Amino acid sequence: MPDTTARGCRVIRPDASYSGKQGFDYDAGISAESVGATGICMHLLTIPPGGRAKAHLHESHETAIYMLKGESEMFYGDDLAEHIVLREGELLYIPPGVPHLPMNRTDTPATAVIARTDPNEQESVVLLPHLDARVP
Repeated sequence: MPDTTARGCRVIRPDASYSGKQGFDYDAGISAESVGATGICMHLLTIPPGGRAKAHLHESHETAIYMLKGESEMFYGDDLAEHIVLREGELLYIPPGVPHLPMNRTDTPATAVIARTDPNEQESVVLLPHLDARVP
């Protein structure tokens, strides 16, 4: 078997976390900060029961989400008038620049794998406080 460490392959154990601008704590994963990634960021997020992010968008970067456990909701669009529910085993795509606000109104945690084309954990996050009150 070839030695991949010479080419920079790394195993990351998500045993550390960081607080995101969005209002959630993320399990550290693959990013520019952790491994020097240049085109992707991937981490785990568990939204606790009743948890809610701040309205935000990711400038010029796509987001892909796979719901591992539980269920979450997301309001999205220019005025957050659109609504979807993401259930265990489903995938979600968020185009660049789309305002969104995820939340968990269930009584169980919701855990997802999140990947973005921005390799930095928080660089492309733009908070949209004027939209926070639009979601009950």
